[in-house]
Amino acid sequence: MAHAVAALGAAALTTAGSVWYVPALADLRAGADRPESRRIAAAACVTGWAGTGALAVLLLVAEAWRTPVAAAVAGAAVATALRLHAAARRRREAREMAHHWRHLGHVPPPTGPSHSRTVVATVLACGLAAAVAVAAWTWKTTDGPADDPRWVTAAASATVMGVFLTAAAVYTRATRLATAVVRERRRRQRR
Repeated sequence: MAHAVAALGAAALTTAGSVWYVPALADLRAGADRPESRRIAAAACVTGWAGTGALAVLLLVAEAWRTPVAAAVAGAAVATALRLHAAARRRREAREMAHHWRHLGHVPPPTGPSHSRTVVATVLACGLAAAVAVAAWTWKTTDGPADDPRWVTAAASATVMGVFLTAAAVYTRATRLATAVVRERRRRQRR
């Protein structure tokens, strides 16, 4: 693939990513009005998307693939480290808040992303990894004029990703139903 085509793809991806990095920039500009964990997560988001933008520029400027790939890996590593730090900070903030509320004699409902969101994200990430592995395997193993490797690769990886998307959707639906039942029981008990 030519560098210009890859640069165009990276630039288009960076432009589409404005859905994530523009709100993250707003969180960073808000400063102390936002919790520290949220600002660190916003910095991770902006760093990741800045890395994608830098990749687009480096693909246009660099002759070899080594420099753009090294920049992409470095940007991804920094963004991942910041995101992990933000998650650890968020857990610490949640424990502190729970401690303060317990001290006051009240246990607030849990806030932030639920456990089900993490499970769905994990299932989708595993599905993507499995789809890429299946695509690589089918691309290498199909040979001969009767088997078009592009068709087999696309069909196999789409099928694998479809299975994982279905699993995520089923889990989300089951979790929502269970949550609705629990809320209804609590509402009845309060009466």
